[in-house]
Amino acid sequence: MTPATGPTTLLVIAKEPVPGRVKTRLTPPFSAQEAAELATASLEDTLHAALALPALRHVLVLEGSPGPWLPQGFEVMPQSAGTLDERIAAAFGACAGPAVLIGMDTPQITAAHLAPPFAPDGWDDCDAWFGPAEDGGFWALGLVRPDPGLVRGVPMSLPYTGGLQRARLADAGLTVRDLAELRDVDTAEDAARVASEAPDGRFAAALSRLGRPVVR
Repeated sequence: MTPATGPTTLLVIAKEPVPGRVKTRLTPPFSAQEAAELATASLEDTLHAALALPALRHVLVLEGSPGPWLPQGFEVMPQSAGTLDERIAAAFGACAGPAVLIGMDTPQITAAHLAPPFAPDGWDDCDAWFGPAEDGGFWALGLVRPDPGLVRGVPMSLPYTGGLQRARLADAGLTVRDLAELRDVDTAEDAARVASEAPDGRFAAALSRLGRPVVR
């Protein structure tokens, strides 16, 4: 069943899961091929959860080429050149109305995690949605007016990136609402914990196939 269409675009920014280019912090203990398998499963879980949301458009902002892991229902937009902040900014700049961006590192995500900005009143008295990550980053960012300048220049992949990004929004005078805090998959420990939070997902199944039992 196709969900109803709302006013908000959902962006998923991701890399093609090629061995040696994704989830490099999982190696070791995993091989580059195994890390890519986990990345593929993480991306699949994310994309299928995204499709359950009533978005105006579902857009995969991709570095690389689509593969069999891409479900129907997504547009594909190539990532721009530049640093991660510039690529995120460009993705928002391609949107004409409210937009929410997520990554591919939280396979435990469900439609419920992202439901608030896609609710009929999701943008009432709200200019931005922010999803903090346990490692100090962020897993989701939503902007009612997707101004690239709200992201460009924020240093990424640091323990305090999330705080800097949220401060950028507040300093611009925006009313910001928070989503639930989630854990990114960066290390083997992260992978085990995240899989235990979503033991029936593709990511947990991939981890189990690689000989890592998943706690249910």
